[in-house]
Order: sequence, then structure tokens, then C-alpha cells
Amino acid sequence: MTYVVTENCIKCKYTDCVEVCPVDCFHEGPNFLVIDPDECIDCTLCEPECPAEAIFAEDDVPTGMESYTELNADLSREWPVITEKKDPLPDAEEWDGVADKLQYLER
Repeated sequence: MTYVVTENCIKCKYTDCVEVCPVDCFHEGPNFLVIDPDECIDCTLCEPECPAEAIFAEDDVPTGMESYTELNADLSREWPVITEKKDPLPDAEEWDGVADKLQYLER
């Protein structure tokens, strides 16, 4: 099983999760992070570190967000690995909890 970054990360991009990942499975896009399912070792360390509560075990992805499992896999092949914590996006607090953010995903 892998962990999946879901919608609430879009336009927030907190990177607290990156700092605790022992296998460097996070990849960074312009306004979203994803987890490489082939690298994730299901260690559970990232999930509680996410301030936006956007990370879920694959089996626990909320209803309606199942497409994020494939999205993480696809984008992790395109985006570079991120291994160090960075500042969140400037307006992250305003976007935290906003619904239907997929339309704002920058590739």
C-alpha cells in the first residue's frame, strides 16, 4: 500500500511531510506535492505531519478523491523529487479547506 496526496494540498503545498520521509518519495510541482507509489514504503510518518490533512493511506482516500491515486503516480514520473522542507505557498492558509481545487492544479 502507498500513501496519496489529495486535493487539499493544491495551492497550499505545505512540505512538513517531505522532511520526515525516509525514502524521498515526494515530488514537487508548482502548487502541489505527490507521492511516488513505487518509492513509498508505507511508513505512515508523513500523514500526521500534513497541516492540511491532505495525505491518506491508499485504502482510506476519501470518497470522490480516488482519482488522486493515479494522479500521484502519473505526476511523480514528471516532477522532481523534493527532500527538504520549504515555505508553503504565500496564500496557503486561505486555500486550506477550500473544496473542488483540482481545477487549480498547475502541471
